[in-house]
Amino acid sequence: MPTPTEELVATISERLKATANVKVVYGEPQVLEGKTIISVAVARYGFGAGAGTGPQGEGTGGGGGGVSVKPIGCLEITPERTRFIPVIDVNRLAMLGLIALALVLFWFRSPFRRR
Repeated sequence: MPTPTEELVATISERLKATANVKVVYGEPQVLEGKTIISVAVARYGFGAGAGTGPQGEGTGGGGGGVSVKPIGCLEITPERTRFIPVIDVNRLAMLGLIALALVLFWFRSPFRRR
């Protein structure tokens, strides 16, 4: 017989699995001008739960979870070929550019420090 904690974890897990299903990640294929377009995304989910005993010996517990779905591109399918078209993540590119700039500035500044 499963413990209350195991039941709680199983319930949360099943709910999150239902949320991050294939249709959420890939969407419904769309046919446009002889091309089939299928969106592609990454789904991440996590959950946590805990249980314990209260001051009078009663059982207590709780839990929760979340799902994150991020688009990464689409598949374009034609009779001639299939290709993946990525989504450009502008925020990530900007962050990488700022990090690169900071490293370059630090690198050029280091040899000119006074000793």
